[in-house]
Amino acid sequence: MRAAILKLLTDRPMHGYEMIQEINERSQQLWKPSPGSVYPTLQLLVDEGLLVATETEGSKKLFELTDQGRAAAAKIETAPWDAIAEGWKEEAPGAVSLRAAVGQLMGAVAQSAHAASAEQQQRIVDIVNNARREIYGVLGEAD
Repeated sequence: MRAAILKLLTDRPMHGYEMIQEINERSQQLWKPSPGSVYPTLQLLVDEGLLVATETEGSKKLFELTDQGRAAAAKIETAPWDAIAEGWKEEAPGAVSLRAAVGQLMGAVAQSAHAASAEQQQRIVDIVNNARREIYGVLGEAD
């Protein structure tokens, strides 16, 4: 978590929640750190003098690298999210694009729950059920 925060803040100052979202996005949704791991690490980095926190918008804090923090970040050769995404691609080629496709499908289905008529929703249910059956058919094929 430490390396991820330091590397991330080389781009610009950020709030904790923003860092969680950025790490999730940069890792291609393979790693979404929890607030329970991010915020204590942020406080530790502040205590070590690597970050400075500025109060903004109520109780939100904006975190920024100090000179010492920039030096520490410069020593990190590979961003943790890049290492995770690369490792995942090597372990399961195609899994990242499959995961992205499923995420996009889930987004479309979620939107249909609010924007589609009852008839459209039923058509979408049929499409999703058919896709599930086809996937199992593919899995049942011999290589």
